[in-house]
Amino acid sequence: MLTPAGLRAVPELSYLTAINVARYRAIMKFIYMEYQRLKYWLRPEEIYEGVQAWGVLEGYTQEQCLSDLESLKAWGNLASRHDGGRALSVEEYMRKKSQYLLTPYAIEIERMLEALEKVKGYGGSLETTYFDTITACIHEIRLSAMEFETGEALRNWEKLYEAFKTMHENAADFIASIHSIQAEEMMATEGFLALKDNLVNYLQHFVKGLQNGAYKIEGQLQRIGDGLRDAYLEKVLADELGKPRLEEGKSPDELRVELQQGWDNLKRWFIGDEQELSELTLLERATKEAIAKVVRSAVRLQERRRGGMSRRNDLESLGRKFAQLDSLEEAHKLAAYVFGLFPSRHLQGLDERGTERTDASTWDEMPNVRLIRTRSRKRSNRSSAEPMRNYAAKRESYREQLLQQLEEERAFVEQMRELGKVRISDMPLLKSKERMRLLQWIGRCTATASKAFITADGYRISLVIPGDEAEEDAILRSEDGNLMMRNYTIEVAGGEAAHG
Repeated sequence: MLTPAGLRAVPELSYLTAINVARYRAIMKFIYMEYQRLKYWLRPEEIYEGVQAWGVLEGYTQEQCLSDLESLKAWGNLASRHDGGRALSVEEYMRKKSQYLLTPYAIEIERMLEALEKVKGYGGSLETTYFDTITACIHEIRLSAMEFETGEALRNWEKLYEAFKTMHENAADFIASIHSIQAEEMMATEGFLALKDNLVNYLQHFVKGLQNGAYKIEGQLQRIGDGLRDAYLEKVLADELGKPRLEEGKSPDELRVELQQGWDNLKRWFIGDEQELSELTLLERATKEAIAKVVRSAVRLQERRRGGMSRRNDLESLGRKFAQLDSLEEAHKLAAYVFGLFPSRHLQGLDERGTERTDASTWDEMPNVRLIRTRSRKRSNRSSAEPMRNYAAKRESYREQLLQQLEEERAFVEQMRELGKVRISDMPLLKSKERMRLLQWIGRCTATASKAFITADGYRISLVIPGDEAEEDAILRSEDGNLMMRNYTIEVAGGEAAHG
């Protein structure tokens, strides 16, 4: 909770913007390094000698060092005490001599500055091991929250919240690094192609771990009611208040509010609320978007690399070799050597096969013609206007083809109606188109609950499926081969019979 005291000025930061900032930073850096070596109280002579040993301040005197130490003390960065241990006389003892100690604010400021010096980017990582730690802690809460021994609840909470906080910060930093300017520039270089596969695999592995582990945590949290949560947090609060403290700390009410906010943050991150999606969902979505961004960047690089290559000379040389051959058999052999070295390509076209036989060769089929637009970037001459294209002949041809197809279908329906109820084994020899139409009928009937459908002309096509006890299969005979299948019974009824 924000209080007026939290909005006060921070004089402890004054030495970072003062005129003699280099002198203050050198003194604070030396005292902080000695603090890390467990040497807390320092005399001015020790501080001055340590700063002078670095050789970064020219003309620096001991009197200036004493003045800087007093300024730091006035800002609240240092605390001092009288040093009388080395006095050999009363006069020397009464002379002002001090030892200096870092204040808690100054320690945290120096830690922050030390961390800032190591920042080279966003950093971060996507680790799934934190989910295992959080799952284990929450599972322990569900099973043993009412039976925790003294200190166990606080240990569980510190382990749980530290894993949650580290996981969230590392993931946020890593996703931010992918969208940084440095990452954008790196994704535009050729060297990114070597990194692409590892990066995509890393992101995909995190998404899988997120889906496997995080949603288990969500289910565990939903099973913890308010009563169990409050009892657990009260045990954590009791363990925290039971620690011996030499300084005045936070009040029990402040600690209780802080623990409640921490639990709400944990629950909101994994479950969300009525107004917003959970951070878990947003992280999964951001990770998938990062995967798509990496793939798009790699595709652009590959297209740019291929865009500067021309195979015209190679294709012309290959065409001349084909033209010099005397027989089609030799052309087949050359094609097998040349085109068999490359992966297959799928070209869109009209697949109008003349037969369904599996042993038919590709060379026996009619070619599929497909118009391909030029990829040249050269602008065409716009001086001459292109006339409007007329598709009347094409539409008329398609209309005649459609009418012929409907007439053939109508004739086949009449033929089947005259047969009445007929089994597959009793069917006459069919044409290839009639066989395809009959199989389509069977597919449409089996896809409905009534095993029947009505055509556009009002004919009812119904199908009777043989039972499991029927062991014999039937052979559907057609001009392009025989098909073994179940012995269905098909009935075609007229329009009047269909509609009553």
